[in-house]
Amino acid sequence: MATTVRAHIAGTVWKIEVAVGDSVSEGQPVVILESMKMEMPVEAPAAGRVSAILVKTGDAVAENAPLVELQPG
Repeated sequence: MATTVRAHIAGTVWKIEVAVGDSVSEGQPVVILESMKMEMPVEAPAAGRVSAILVKTGDAVAENAPLVELQPG
């Protein structure tokens, strides 16, 4: 089952740290959000492989917005 990595705060996508096909570890930063002039890393909640990136650099996102999809393995 896929895991969706979601924004924990509203902000702007400052940097995407992964690409489709990358393997990630639990706790690894996948996206960096800029909010209130601070960089806020968004970490993978579980290990997996990036199957989709749902945002692009510069996008404004709301709290809980989907950012990245992970597949197990």
